[in-house]
Amino acid sequence: MNQHLEDTAGFLERLVSYPTVSADSNRLMVADLAARLEDAGARVELFETGDGKKANLFATLGPDVHGGIVLSGHTDVVPVADQDWCSDPFEMRKADGNLFGRGTCDMKGFIAAATVLAPEFAKQPLRRPIHYAFTYDEEVGCLGARALVPILQERGIRPAMAIIGEPTDMRVIEGHKGCCEYTVNFTGLEGHGSSPHRGVNAAEYAVRYVTELMRLRGELMMRAPEGGRFEPPWTTINVGRIAGGVAHNVIAGKAEVEWEMRPVQNGDAEFVKSAMQSVIDRDLLPMMRAVSPSADIVTDVIGEVSGLEVMEENAARDLVASLLGANGADVVAFGTEAGLFQQMGMSVTVCGPGSIDLAHKPDEYVSMEQLGTCLDMLERLGRSSALLDGSD
Repeated sequence: MNQHLEDTAGFLERLVSYPTVSADSNRLMVADLAARLEDAGARVELFETGDGKKANLFATLGPDVHGGIVLSGHTDVVPVADQDWCSDPFEMRKADGNLFGRGTCDMKGFIAAATVLAPEFAKQPLRRPIHYAFTYDEEVGCLGARALVPILQERGIRPAMAIIGEPTDMRVIEGHKGCCEYTVNFTGLEGHGSSPHRGVNAAEYAVRYVTELMRLRGELMMRAPEGGRFEPPWTTINVGRIAGGVAHNVIAGKAEVEWEMRPVQNGDAEFVKSAMQSVIDRDLLPMMRAVSPSADIVTDVIGEVSGLEVMEENAARDLVASLLGANGADVVAFGTEAGLFQQMGMSVTVCGPGSIDLAHKPDEYVSMEQLGTCLDMLERLGRSSALLDGSD
């Protein structure tokens, strides 16, 4: 077995052992990554959250100049609760050429490969830097990247390109939809179920709100851009959770709706948000407050992450395609942190080992073959003219 591949599998086993579910801390994993990168000679900095429970890692190999490339991955994973795993999800299991465990493909496999190769990158006569950006809470709204990007901008750090190592089966991805997540809280007026006219049923108003979302979903299908490459080609809306009330015979005083949309174009997001706010202000709230002046509807923005816009000129896409010998690039429906880096002015592509079809599911795995392909691509990257001769 290739030594780098063996080392990557071993390091991935360590990373999987850190149960970095988004609700929990990622500090132990980040400390491990920081130590390994520092040993390779990287300049490493950690950016903690206010409570100190989580941190972003940003590290640099090579000269302190503009340009170069960012290797990016998120350290958090989704929960394993109520999933039927064949083995402990936080103890990596090897079988049939595959590595099983939570986060193996989404996306600790890429993080392990990129980190293991740091000593090899450090040996190269780099004229442009290689940066590492390992973030927290991607799975719950790209919170870590949203905190990191302004810091990099304030410090004048301007990489030319970024590779987001999400699981794409090592396909080159040049575009994806955005992801906007919201929680809407309805406050009504409780009362006896025998007199519904004397209360404000928060659950009923939540249903009216969702009905309007479903109407807009139909309109969004008609707004699909001509020649769209996404599947489906329109902006989608999904209602993920509705909760409210306490008993059959009590007017529901509280209700909550959690929903998301995946915009294919920024205009769609503004269209939906404006329409929903208009329904609240024009219809729902006046009816609620006619009975109870204290009734309210409050929308909490969980996350609004821009998509990765397809660009005619994309140096990162072209570079990774050349390293892999790939012809062309694809688009995907799932979201990543790529749009945030694109907004910094970088050219960005998404490419990493593992299949998105296995992410978030029990018995998630990445194949050794895919890890090997990722390592080959990254090794070629470290020797590429984009980093060695000063060109971007």
